[in-house]
Amino acid sequence: MNKNIETFLGCDDAYAESGIVLFGAPFDGTTSYRPGTRMASRTMRAESYGLETYSPYQDKDLEDYAVFDGGDLDLCFGNTARVLDDIEAFTDGVLADGKLPVMIGGEHLVTLGALRAAARKYPGLHIVHFDAHTDLRDDYLGEPLSHASVIRRAWELVGDGRIYQFGIRSGERQEFAWAQTHTHLTKFTFDGLGDAVEALRGKPVYFTIDLDVLDPSVFPGTGTPEAGGVTFMELLGAMLQVAGTLDIVGADVNELSPAYDQSGASTAVACKVLRELVLALCK
Repeated sequence: MNKNIETFLGCDDAYAESGIVLFGAPFDGTTSYRPGTRMASRTMRAESYGLETYSPYQDKDLEDYAVFDGGDLDLCFGNTARVLDDIEAFTDGVLADGKLPVMIGGEHLVTLGALRAAARKYPGLHIVHFDAHTDLRDDYLGEPLSHASVIRRAWELVGDGRIYQFGIRSGERQEFAWAQTHTHLTKFTFDGLGDAVEALRGKPVYFTIDLDVLDPSVFPGTGTPEAGGVTFMELLGAMLQVAGTLDIVGADVNELSPAYDQSGASTAVACKVLRELVLALCK
C-alpha cells in the first residue's frame, strides 16, 4: 500500500531531484467581486487527470522531466500580510535550493509574496504580466494590499520600465495614465510581445498569468470576467514565447474560480495552461 497523495498531473517526483517546484496558494481574502479562487489549486489537481502528460503543441511529456508538487500552503485567512509573508518564505526556500517556483493561485495578490522573494534574489528582476486588468491602483477602498493593486506593489519592488503588461482591457483611467510613464502596457492583445522578449533576453524574469486575460467565452470560471479577451491559442502562443525563450526565475497561474463554471471547462483550460507552462519551463 502506498500513501495516497494527490499531485498535479505527472508532477510527483522527489523534491531533491526536481528542477521545478509547484505549490498552491489558496487565498482569496481581497477579491473585489466574486470569491472562490482559494479552491483553484485543489480542483486543478483533481481534474488534471483528464489531460495527458504529453503536449502535442511542444512535443514534450511531463513524464520526461522531474517536477515536484509540494501541495497547498497552509495560509491564514483574515491576515493578508501574514499570507504574503508565508508565500515569500516558501518561495525563498525554493529559490535558495536552486529550483524554479511555479505557484497556483489563488487571487492575484498572492503573486506579491513570490515576487518579494524573487526580487531579493535577483536585483535586476523584470516582470511579464498577462491579465485583463491593470492591477495598478494604489489602493482598493483604502487597502493597498489588494488583488486590484498587486502590480502597483510589484512596481515598488522593481521600479520603472521593468514591467511588461499584455492583454489589458480594464482599469481606471488613472491606472492607464500612470502606466504610460511607469510600465510597458499593451491594451487588448499581445502585440509587441516579440520586441519585449528580445529586450528581456538574458535578464531574470518573473512571469505571472492571470487567467482572466482569456475571453469569458473560453474561460468563464473567474471572479472578474471581462469581455474582449484573447483565445486559448493566442494565450498559448504568447506563453510559450515567454516561457520557452526567457530566463524565467519564477511563475504563477491564478484567478481560476471553479464554482463559476459548473461544466468544468474553465478548470480544464487552467490545467492545460499550467501543463504547457511547466513544459515550456523544462528546458
